[in-house]
Amino acid sequence: MASKEEDEQEKTIAEDVVVTKYQTAAEVTNKALKAIIAKCVAGASVRELCKAGDACMEEELAKVYRKDKNLKKGIAFPTCVAVNHCIGHYSPLNSDPDTTLADGDLVKIDLGSHVDGFPAVVAHSLVVGAGKENKVTGRKADVLLAAHYAFEAALRLTKPGQENYTVTDMVTKIASEFKTKPIEGMLSHQLKQNVINGEKTIIQNPNEGQRKEHEKCDFEKHEVYGLDVLISTGEGTARELDARTTVYKKTDEVYSLKMKTSREFLSQVNKKCGTMPFNLRIMDDEKKAKLGVVECVNHRLIEPFQVLYEKPDQLVAQFKSTILLMPNGTRKITGVPFDPETCQSEHSIQDEDAKSLLATPLDKKSANKKKKKASGAAPQAVPVSKD
Repeated sequence: MASKEEDEQEKTIAEDVVVTKYQTAAEVTNKALKAIIAKCVAGASVRELCKAGDACMEEELAKVYRKDKNLKKGIAFPTCVAVNHCIGHYSPLNSDPDTTLADGDLVKIDLGSHVDGFPAVVAHSLVVGAGKENKVTGRKADVLLAAHYAFEAALRLTKPGQENYTVTDMVTKIASEFKTKPIEGMLSHQLKQNVINGEKTIIQNPNEGQRKEHEKCDFEKHEVYGLDVLISTGEGTARELDARTTVYKKTDEVYSLKMKTSREFLSQVNKKCGTMPFNLRIMDDEKKAKLGVVECVNHRLIEPFQVLYEKPDQLVAQFKSTILLMPNGTRKITGVPFDPETCQSEHSIQDEDAKSLLATPLDKKSANKKKKKASGAAPQAVPVSKD
């Protein structure tokens, strides 16, 4: 347990100023997400989308807290765009092969920014060229709806007094309704100042070993989470293929590096990124960065975010939001609405517990209004969050 002194040093959303910083970062993150969604058209370059997402965050961050020269702000997770069976962390360098979007591709956009070290992360899924007039069908519709409703259920369960495995089990239950599976072992992390992978986590679809090792925990008031749901049409097993790892994060390990290139690389990481994940693209010399990162990874000074894939004939959908556990309910501060009406699936949620949960408002104010308005009409089983 943390000492009283440590507790006093840790800034939480119990303070209004901290909430404001999370919300400011969230506004930046949401603007970048919307900008990239608009660019997801047939013929678009994934590399250029990733660059555009990062550039948008940097541009928007330059507009906030301009008078406080000591306040650090920047990218909390570099823009990654994963297509179809790619699960995530795909953000190719200038020297890497690119991917071009085509009509019908299932695209996942993942990014985040921070203000004073308080991170706001997000991920969203879409199908290129789809809409209400051109609905998504088949397995794409199944996996999108499964991910959307599993996320909405997880959102309602991640609140003070609930346990992390309650979320794990509900996500699995909803995924199964659409004949899909959560990606095995994927984690949602608690977020704190300068920490994007806090000690409290929610695990998806753990195997036997992971379930034994992964710690149970209760959610508490004034905690912040990057709630992340990834669902697959396949077995839900992640694997590495031949795509280069380009996203990394500094660790707390200490080692005296032998190569000058490695020392220069680590110095740049400290200066530009601190403890936040970054793409090798932002380094002064991409070629030197590719050399320098190797020794750093070998001695665990730098942690890689490998590009992960499902089997080539499968599809993966993802939704992620930053959520604040406030006294009056869970506040979702990142993300854009997903309209399930754009998807047409032969499957639907039959489980009564899941239906009831999805009909529950997120905050107490909405719940109170609902009680006052209650008339004999049954609530809709699967509403979309309006936060």
